[in-house]
Amino acid sequence: MEDITTLAGQRQRAAAARRADRGRALTRWPDGIALAVVYAVSAASLAGFATFALHPELLNGVPGAAQVYGRMFALAPRAQIVLAFAALALFLSRRVGARWLAPFAALYALSLTSELAGTTVGLPFGPYHYTDGLGAKLFGHVPVLIPLSWFFMALPSYAVALRRYPERAHVGRRIVVGSLILLSWDLALDPAMSLVTTYWIWGTEGVYYGMPLLNLAGWYVTGLALMAALALLRTDAWVAELPVGWLLAFYGANLLLPLGMSVAAGLWGAVAATVAALVLCWLVTRVPRTAAAPRRAVGA
Repeated sequence: MEDITTLAGQRQRAAAARRADRGRALTRWPDGIALAVVYAVSAASLAGFATFALHPELLNGVPGAAQVYGRMFALAPRAQIVLAFAALALFLSRRVGARWLAPFAALYALSLTSELAGTTVGLPFGPYHYTDGLGAKLFGHVPVLIPLSWFFMALPSYAVALRRYPERAHVGRRIVVGSLILLSWDLALDPAMSLVTTYWIWGTEGVYYGMPLLNLAGWYVTGLALMAALALLRTDAWVAELPVGWLLAFYGANLLLPLGMSVAAGLWGAVAATVAALVLCWLVTRVPRTAAAPRRAVGA
């Protein structure tokens, strides 16, 4: 009788575990689909660029193909930014509710201020201006979509740095490393979007694929401001709850297009610089094997 009771209990626990697994799978699938959409749009945009932008003669034999591709070329980066932001917004809303909205507003305002300074007085990035390729502009200078991209790449960068440096005493290290992770993206982004294409144009000739080195310093300083804002707004408690694996995959989905464009265009220096920066970030942020079990962020 005791054996029967024990067996029934084991079966009940197994059934409960299966139900819990199914429940977790059901709660994860929207995040997976959202991430897949971002990858699909990035991959499709990259395929279109590598096929038609680099080989425009392929469009000559099809009537109207050049006009269609021209419209798609204008829409693709806008769609990528909007869908990436929507994917992250869905992910955050499902995981942490509305707690991400105030930090989003703060980072949008900070990055917009930095971009406005750059496009008007040439600091902190150097002189440049946006073309009409990214759509409507705020104050006639900065596309509405640009601060969205600052936010959706800053948050994963901060989350990775927070995982490595969760203690309040190490907030300075977290800010410095998070900004480095964010800067790594620009090493491929700027050559792809200002040299291979012309979504923004530099007002001076620089040594790194046409952009001034001041731009990298400006990116890092802006990144420091964004990371510091995330720390000061006490986001650590809810950022620490987010699965870092999804955020890393999301970072990769948004890196795919500019890095792939650099590969397709043969900008191997940009590719090497991006890979080297990411390897450095990995070396800095990997958790030592001797580290204790994951800790909740202190002082959040």
